[in-house]
Amino acid sequence: ILVGIEEVDELLKPKNKILGSDIAGVVESLGNKASLFQVGDKVFGDIYDSGMGGYAEYVCADEKLLVHKPSNITYKEAASIPIAAVTALQGLRTKGHIQKGQKVLINGASGGVGTFAVLIAKCLGAEVTAVCSTRNIEIIQKLGADHVIDYKENDFTKNGKLYDLIIGANGYHSIIDYKRSLNPKGRYVMTGGTGAQMAQALLFGPLISMFGSKKLGSLAAKANRDDLLFLGELLESGKLVPFIGSQYKLSEITDAFKYLDMGHSQGKVIINIDQSMETK
Repeated sequence: ILVGIEEVDELLKPKNKILGSDIAGVVESLGNKASLFQVGDKVFGDIYDSGMGGYAEYVCADEKLLVHKPSNITYKEAASIPIAAVTALQGLRTKGHIQKGQKVLINGASGGVGTFAVLIAKCLGAEVTAVCSTRNIEIIQKLGADHVIDYKENDFTKNGKLYDLIIGANGYHSIIDYKRSLNPKGRYVMTGGTGAQMAQALLFGPLISMFGSKKLGSLAAKANRDDLLFLGELLESGKLVPFIGSQYKLSEITDAFKYLDMGHSQGKVIINIDQSMETK
């Protein structure tokens, strides 16, 4: 097959030229069929299904991907929520079937999804054990975890304790280790982590789940307006308070990605497009 240089360039172009899915801001204008918002409304959401483009001053998005920003949180707090908090919520509730009073373990509790998993699990009435590194113990304790395990000092898969639900947000353990740490009807949900961890959850999770009462698998989180509205209620009530670990200017976005690539970020990382909106 012969392809011209211009055609090759076209094939290699990224589908989405401007990255960024989590956004928070003010509605500047409306399409002819828009009905959920008015100009001037403060909103936030995950615009991945609209083609991304969040790392910019203006973006065009389907209104069904957005919800009103709670009045008691800032734009930067709102921008930290959509993907990470919805992933945590769907892992706990949609896939994990969390129940009040259950014992829930969050492995990789100090990252974006992990911190939200700790916060939301507590909001849903669970007894939460969080696994993190030594430097993050104090942070996780402040988030309200009932128990904190330093993975450098204690391997939770070998201490004999069992859990009703385990969320694998980061860090590596074999799927057999996770299975061993579950109660007889317990569930393990992989929301992120190493390639090996993802492969085991995708390939072996469903197979293991066929034999016995324990259920193991992965979560492919999807933008969901009802989930965002639910999270908005928790935020409005003050029950859920996002933890932002780092923030950068738009001009520093390369540094932000370098920091994330190190794999040890604390909480959510925010890009401030407009510094004047930071505290509103």
